[in-house]
Amino acid sequence: MAGKVPCEIITWYVLPSIRRKLATVMIDKYGMYQKDAAKFLGVTDAAISQYLSRKRGTVDFDGMGKEEFEASAGKIIDGTPAEEEICRLCKFLVSVGILDKIK
Repeated sequence: MAGKVPCEIITWYVLPSIRRKLATVMIDKYGMYQKDAAKFLGVTDAAISQYLSRKRGTVDFDGMGKEEFEASAGKIIDGTPAEEEICRLCKFLVSVGILDKIK
């Protein structure tokens, strides 16, 4: 990703991938429907469909923070704002070197 600043990489690649992973956990672990996951994450049903088909959010975290994603999905379902958990996950992923993996 030559010439792109970290914030741009996060916006275009990391954030959609975080939403994809959260949607996957909500659907697979918690048995949610796509429309319900969309409401919790503040995105459209179509966005969830694209996340699940990997048309959006194509960064693989390769096990980075599996427990973090599961905990965040649970917190969002329990009422913590999705934005707060997405921001926390983003900071965590940056701290463990996700930007180095993408560059």
